[in-house]
Amino acid sequence: MRRRLSLAAPALLLAAPARAQGWRPAQQVRIIVPAAAGGTTDIMGRFCAQHLQARWGLPVVVENRAGAGGTIGTLEAVRSKPDGTTLLSGNIGPQAIAYSLFRDLPYRPEQLLPVAGQIRGPNVLVVNADRPVRNMAEFAAWLRAEPGRVSYASTGVGQSTHLTPVWLLQLLKAQAIHVPFRGSAPAQTELLAGNIGFLVDNLTGVIEHIRSGRVRALAVTSAERNAQLPDVPAVRETMPELARFEVNTWFGLFAPAGLPPAIVQAVNGEINAMLEEPEMQQRFAQLGGVPLRLSPEEFATWVRSETEKWRGVIRAEGLQLDLG
Repeated sequence: MRRRLSLAAPALLLAAPARAQGWRPAQQVRIIVPAAAGGTTDIMGRFCAQHLQARWGLPVVVENRAGAGGTIGTLEAVRSKPDGTTLLSGNIGPQAIAYSLFRDLPYRPEQLLPVAGQIRGPNVLVVNADRPVRNMAEFAAWLRAEPGRVSYASTGVGQSTHLTPVWLLQLLKAQAIHVPFRGSAPAQTELLAGNIGFLVDNLTGVIEHIRSGRVRALAVTSAERNAQLPDVPAVRETMPELARFEVNTWFGLFAPAGLPPAIVQAVNGEINAMLEEPEMQQRFAQLGGVPLRLSPEEFATWVRSETEKWRGVIRAEGLQLDLG
């Protein structure tokens, strides 16, 4: 469902540094969010809209176009004029995983231009605290002792919470039973009840359960440890066979292909200025992430690398879905 919202800039953003010289829009700009209101993709789109509206002095509206795993909103952006008046608040799903996951995806990578990173953050591997599994070595031994009998939950087939354990299992040469749920809440409920063996979920979604002691965090999926869980290792530091494992849930700003370089550089500069603000970094920390501050070229390289990584995982699993 389409949702439009014009955002007034909060006080902290009104105090932003003076505008960088260069391109500015001459009319209202929209940021398409290919997801429902309230999720991280939506939150990031609204952060960007607030900031850009304050910097440009023009309305920047957020338009939610949810559905089909983010492809509906992405297709709307792809079909828009590359003139700087339409941007896309994208993420790892429709902008990396979808290219290999769906047989009939109606857009290709070359139709979208990576403009600026927003945020990246880890998933975290958790088990019910009652299970006698306390580290990754014991986790691997558990899987190998019960091949194909341990179950894991996800928020849906093809989601990061599904494909992250798929890759982990591939590297460990282990098997487990996938049990998809419609969202994080029911998956966590089953884990807490002891009906599911393990879960990989975003940090913000499970951190309160970790702090309460109801679940045990075995590892975070990023390359480094997370400041909110300093005693929990990164997956890649735990076992030699996992040394190349790294998964970030990430978000960024995209535009229709053909956007002039001057506009790309201007928007990138504005977003990177936002990422440097202490208040914004504090907000990101509350979301369990860190700023993804990159040049347009670096962000494009990031997106290509992510697309290739997930292509390999998906092909090795033999996983293909119909978009409908």
